[in-house]
Amino acid sequence: MQRWTDLAQVPADFGPSVVTVGNFDGVHRGHVGVLTRMVADARAVGARSVAVTFTPHPQQVHRPETAPPLLTGDADRLELLEQTGLDAVLLLTYTLDFAQQTAEEFVRRFLVDGLRARTVVVGRDVRFGRGNAGDLATMVELGERFGFAVEVIEDVAPDPVDAPGDPAGDAADPAADAPDPAAALADPLRRRWSSTWVRELLVAGDVRQAARVLGRPHRMRGTVVHGDKRGRDLGFPTANLSPDATGMVPADGVYAGWLRRPAVPAGSPDAVLPAAVSVGTNPTFAGLQRRVEAYVLDRTDLDLYGEEVVLEFVERLRPTLRFDSVDELIARMHQDVAGVREVLAGAAG
Repeated sequence: MQRWTDLAQVPADFGPSVVTVGNFDGVHRGHVGVLTRMVADARAVGARSVAVTFTPHPQQVHRPETAPPLLTGDADRLELLEQTGLDAVLLLTYTLDFAQQTAEEFVRRFLVDGLRARTVVVGRDVRFGRGNAGDLATMVELGERFGFAVEVIEDVAPDPVDAPGDPAGDAADPAADAPDPAAALADPLRRRWSSTWVRELLVAGDVRQAARVLGRPHRMRGTVVHGDKRGRDLGFPTANLSPDATGMVPADGVYAGWLRRPAVPAGSPDAVLPAAVSVGTNPTFAGLQRRVEAYVLDRTDLDLYGEEVVLEFVERLRPTLRFDSVDELIARMHQDVAGVREVLAGAAG
């Protein structure tokens, strides 16, 4: 997949193309379903498939105080987009100046002149251009003027057997007498695959169900930095993620997960390691700073400082607890490690 951050990087002979525009935060199953279908349609007519996306997220520019936490940083978003089979991604820097383009200016400059779009794929609620003045009718009118077709995609809903919230895979019953907030989040009759849904599940610490919406475990990516080194003193040395790590931080607690090392060759026994991941302030030691740290099971020989790692969250074992003594904490950590082994053995099976 070709990756561009400016139109000047697009080859002069690139095109014709099938283009879609979006933020694709999380690259969840709804995104993947649309993109893989778009890729197949493009190949069927001998065109290239391209996604146009933005960094930072537009809401972080226009409404930074209320912008939601991002599920994925740029590195993970591009990696996940590549897995859909796209030919190219144009990652544009979003600024207030960029946002001043009219709908027509954006379409003409990027979709028509830059990418030579034959088809533009959009949702019914598409908004673009200065003040979000452009909508679906605008895109259709511009397509007629500039010579590209507009394909409208509908929201993708999960099949009942895929709907998060029911371990048996059955759809939640919308006629239940007592409304259950958790069931409301999970009911496929009320929800579509969405980044908002994933965020709600992560806030609740339900990373297992979040993975069913994402189609993969939720992940964070960051550099390993020095911490208080208490874990090493307790016999459980941890890799602390830097505060600027990307990916939404789930609810405080202890999780079973995987620590992936992108710099280590794939297939190496040290490339993907089982881990117990802790999120929280470490209340037993009156901690104040919220941290994400991972203990790699049975390994005290790893030196990960300064290395970029990816943490994948498989299942939450328990919430963060305050213990009355260090001995009580250590005993519980041994229980947590045993729980992680059991969860990951089931996940691997």
